[in-house]
Formats: sequence, structure tokens, C-alpha cells
Amino acid sequence: MIVDTVIHARWIIPVEPESVTSPASLYEYHSLVIDDGRIIDLLPTDMARQKYQGTTTENLESHALLPGFVNSHTHAAMTLMRGIADDLHLMDWLQNHIWPMEQKWMSEAFVRDGTDLAIAEMILGGTTCFNDMYFFPEITAQQAMHHGMRASVGLIVIDFPSVWAENSEAYIEKGLALHDQLRHHPLISTPFAPHAPYTVSDEPLSKIRTFSDELELPVHMHVHETLHEVEQAQQQTGQRPLQRLHELGLLSPSFIAVHMTQLTDDEINLVAETGAHIVHCPESNLKLASGFSPVAKCLAAGINVALGTDGAASNNDLDMLGEMRTAALLGKAVAGDASAIPAMTALRMATINGAKALGLDHEIGSLSIGKAADVIAIDLSQLETQPLYCPISQIVYAASRQQVTDVWVAGKRLLRQRNLTTIDITDLRQKLDEWRQRLSACPSH
Repeated sequence: MIVDTVIHARWIIPVEPESVTSPASLYEYHSLVIDDGRIIDLLPTDMARQKYQGTTTENLESHALLPGFVNSHTHAAMTLMRGIADDLHLMDWLQNHIWPMEQKWMSEAFVRDGTDLAIAEMILGGTTCFNDMYFFPEITAQQAMHHGMRASVGLIVIDFPSVWAENSEAYIEKGLALHDQLRHHPLISTPFAPHAPYTVSDEPLSKIRTFSDELELPVHMHVHETLHEVEQAQQQTGQRPLQRLHELGLLSPSFIAVHMTQLTDDEINLVAETGAHIVHCPESNLKLASGFSPVAKCLAAGINVALGTDGAASNNDLDMLGEMRTAALLGKAVAGDASAIPAMTALRMATINGAKALGLDHEIGSLSIGKAADVIAIDLSQLETQPLYCPISQIVYAASRQQVTDVWVAGKRLLRQRNLTTIDITDLRQKLDEWRQRLSACPSH
């Protein structure tokens, strides 16, 4: 049978089902078969050679194949501000540096070039889908489509004006128009993305809940990011933000709460009961000293916990391999339990859990027959991952993103032996140097 692509690999880690043929949840000397952008078979290599003939055939004798990483919380265009305001508290960082810089420089060109850099970095690190929250979402979507990247492009809503919209009503109207324009695109989804409880008031949040229910769109929001946020809300309203969101009807299986570093046991139970999802961003939380999300407790309560990098201005990278390692190590320390957040759990957080949070688990997040062929290959022959006893352990605890050699999204090759196929790096470098010169001159820097 002639098919588009056959990939023969040393290991395949499908992620689902959680236990495949062994406790390690992987296949050895197996092949993945892709046709028309979808996975149509996963079988032993000797059988695959007899049954299929690929228009393209890859022999990856020292590689592990796994589903592409789902970066469940990003501000992609903020890569242009990487390293420009480091080592500051969150509100100082936002109010005195990031927001003034955005006010001065925010434009379609800023978002286009910053998103191109983010997409290049994410592909090179094995990310095949990202969930974004930023201004000019139509430009983010345009660049993702242009480069063949899968994206969940947030329809941002805030109360105050920006260069993109003048008030919350305008944000919602423009977001709905963009959703209508993109609703049938195979690579783009459009959740609502109200920024945070302290920047979006009750009326627009109620409208968002109504539209979310009607259109079956997720709602992606920063929640309980810092102790200051929670204490300020209690002083101003007498309520913790999560309770307010619950009373507005937002907590549901469609709600994606990002950060969640300040949680009581009752709040963990509330999130579990409502079916809401959490996106854990450990490196950004550590860098901004925002707090520690009680991930082990949340997982034990049955909450779906995904993983995100946050923006490169507060991380300072979009490296999901690094994020997995940090999540696993930090989760153990916070729980006081070395068995908390094992390697396979961290890998699930970076793949299928992210897909579930975005409502895309029917399409991505595991190497399952019938799903879109969002696939990455990691070369485990490097000295840094030798000797090799358990591929999953080596990927989470030892591998670097430089070991990601090949990436496919919906069967299309976006990275071939560490070479990007849809992005002109020379042109991008020139644009980035121009932005560096402009932003270096900004008074807030």
C-alpha cells in the first residue's frame, strides 16, 4: 500500500493508552504510518516494511517518536521582549516595564515578527501546538497558518484600551468576528482569552460565559497567579478571584485556569468538581517568584493539569522539554514526595493533558490511529542521554531541545534534521536585530 510517510523508529511513545505493551508505555522497533495528514497505523517495523510503501520513508534508528508538545499557555509575540526586564516582581515587571513598552511599540508588525520567532523556537523544541493570549490575534493566526503550525489563538479581552481595541465590548466583537472567520480552519482554534480577574470586570466576563456556552469555545485566563492578586481581590470585593469566577458561571470543563499558585484545599475540590483545567507554568512562576502550584494535590483530586511556558519575557524561553523537567522536579519538592510527578506524568502534562485542556484531544496529544499526525523525533544517541535505560526518563530528565531533529504537523514536515522548512532564518534574524535596536531605546528599559 502506497502512503505519504512511513517513519521507522527505535522507540515510539504514543502517550495513550497510558500502558501500551509494558509499564514504560512505549513500543520498540515500531513504525508510524501517515497518510493525508493523519496517523493510519502503528505496527512493528518488520511488518510495516512488508505492508506499506511510503512516498517518503524515514529510518530513525536512534530516535524516539512521540506526539508533539502542546504549549498550553503562551504570549508568542513577547519573544521580542526576551531578557529586557528581568529579575523583577510581577506587578513591577508588568506595570513599569512590559505595559509601557507594549503601549509604545505594539503593532501588527511587532506581533508578526515576534510570533515568527516564537514559532521557529517552538518547532525547534518539538512544540506542535501553542495556546496564545495576545493582541492582534488575527496576525498570530495568520503566521501560524503560514508556517503550518497548529495554534489555539486566544480572543483577548481586557477592560482598558489598546492599539487593538478601545474597550471590552470591542475586544469581544472583534474576537467573535475572528472566530467566525477561522472556525473551519483545520489548524486554528479560537478560545476566549480574558486576561485576568483584575483586568476584566463582571459584565464582559458574563458575556464571555454566554458566548462560550453558545459557541462551545474554551475560556483561557490567568487566575490566582500571585498572593498579591488574591489579597487585593479580597480587600476590594471580599472574595477570592476563583469564587467570583465560579459565581459568574465560568468554572466548567471549558475553563482553562493558568498559573493557580494560590489554592486552598477547598478551591482544589471546586476546580475538580467543576471539571475546569489548570495550566502549570513552573519556570515563569519561579522567575517572577509568584508561588508554587500544588500540582500533585491537583492531579490527585482528578484535575487535568497541562503545561505551558508563559511568554519568553518571563521565562525566558519556550522550551517544553525544560518545562517538563522543572515541573517534575518542582512538583516533587512542593509535595515533599520524590514519587510525585513521575516522568510519564510530566510527559502527559506536556502532550495529552494540554490537548484535553484546549478541547483538542480528539485530534492531537497522542500517537493514536485516526488522529492528526503531529509528531516529533528526539535523537537519544547523544552522549547527554547515554547510557539509555528508559527513554521516557531520559527525555524528561536529561534530553535537551537540541535533540529534537524532526517535526511534523498534520503530516507536513516543519523541521527536517534540525532545519526549519517554512521559516527563512536569515530574514527573521534581520528583523529581530531591528527590533532589538528599537526596544533598547525604549525609556522603560
